[in-house]
Amino acid sequence: MDPHTSPHRCSPQPPGGLAGGGLAGDGLAALPAVRIADGVRTGEWRAVDVVAAALARIERVEPTLHAFIEVWAEEALRQAREVDVRVAAGARLPLAGVPIGVKGRSGRRAAAARALVAAGCVPVGATSVPGPGTPWQTWGLGAAGRTVNPWRADRTPGGSSAGSAAAVAAGLVPLATGTDGAGSVRIPAAWCGIVGLKSTNGLLPSADRTGLASAGVLTRHASDAAAYWRCVTEAAGAARESAPAVNPPSAAPAPPVAVWSDDLGFADVEPGLVAIARTAALRLAGAGLVRQAPSPPGPSGALVLEDPGPAWLTLRAGAGAGAGAGSGAGAGSGADARVDPADLRAAQEIRAENDRRLATLFAGADLILTPTTPNPPHGHDGPGDRYSTALTWAFNLSGHPALSIPAGFDADGCPVGLQLVARPGEEALLLRVAKAVEATEAARTAKTTEATEAVRE
Repeated sequence: MDPHTSPHRCSPQPPGGLAGGGLAGDGLAALPAVRIADGVRTGEWRAVDVVAAALARIERVEPTLHAFIEVWAEEALRQAREVDVRVAAGARLPLAGVPIGVKGRSGRRAAAARALVAAGCVPVGATSVPGPGTPWQTWGLGAAGRTVNPWRADRTPGGSSAGSAAAVAAGLVPLATGTDGAGSVRIPAAWCGIVGLKSTNGLLPSADRTGLASAGVLTRHASDAAAYWRCVTEAAGAARESAPAVNPPSAAPAPPVAVWSDDLGFADVEPGLVAIARTAALRLAGAGLVRQAPSPPGPSGALVLEDPGPAWLTLRAGAGAGAGAGSGAGAGSGADARVDPADLRAAQEIRAENDRRLATLFAGADLILTPTTPNPPHGHDGPGDRYSTALTWAFNLSGHPALSIPAGFDADGCPVGLQLVARPGEEALLLRVAKAVEATEAARTAKTTEATEAVRE
């Protein structure tokens, strides 16, 4: 089914171009955050007009999408005017005037959100998170109802960063914050067809007491995720000099070595999703963006991990705190601090064994590539017995940074994600590859459009 004509779709894909480059209509929906900021800094438009355009689109779409718990219209316009004053005074604001969503009502207090505001971003509202009443977390509850997937209104956007993903995918804001405790950024990114970055555990400040959750971001453009990363790492003093640059140097580095895995050695992944994600991975190799490592025979490829599920659940319960699971069935339930010490020891053994296997793999490779999720977005009645986290929470347990990028669409018109995983602290490598993928896809689309127009002429 063509997602552009699906009867379940609640709003059109953000347009690919701007009529005259202005902000009228849905023009803002096509603009990357870095382009917005450049326009505000150079005086092409005012931050207050950018934010007003975002608020107008939210007002039109939100009654169907339900991506926000709260919209802060008056405060956002006031802050946008302050940004205009600061820009006029010569302040250096790398993300001047960029409207953003923040995850949950307390999202503005998060360190990443504070760093974005300092860089010139304007929070326009609190995005939806899962509400009470179910143990699963791959959904969101907005102010007026359940958050819907912008591609298929009868499906969930994923979670727990549900509203952030939906708002970005629908073009309400170009960037929104998230947190990822078991896939809470990557799952909704995959199901909404956008970019979702989970940072290295412990690299950025986090209020999560389990140690399983880390800060993340959802964007439509990889360049915006890279801009986010520069802002938050500079604010936290967390940038690693040894990590590859987000913007490649003049002498392009050799393509990173990538290992493909259908299922990490344990997950039950739908064959159709494997095929779509693997085709996307092969396109990366074919374009010279990665070098595919040879894999031994077998569906799992070169990586076989222990199933992290039991360990994740035990460690989360043992910490006695919620972690924003973003899970399928069960894993979003309340924590229980009364955990058997034997279970804790078993969990640590699984973690240590997987850490050993990952260290061995990363001694000879730079990236792991997998499908982001084992299943497509489920309906609003829940995931049933499935764990949508099967391919993501291994890297919350290990702490590795991971990124989901769009891989294509399934037969129902639902987006599919490709997950990239790197060594701890190498977010810049993930973002460099994602930016190269985006540029390659844009060039391919432009070439196809040019050829089509030539035939018409």
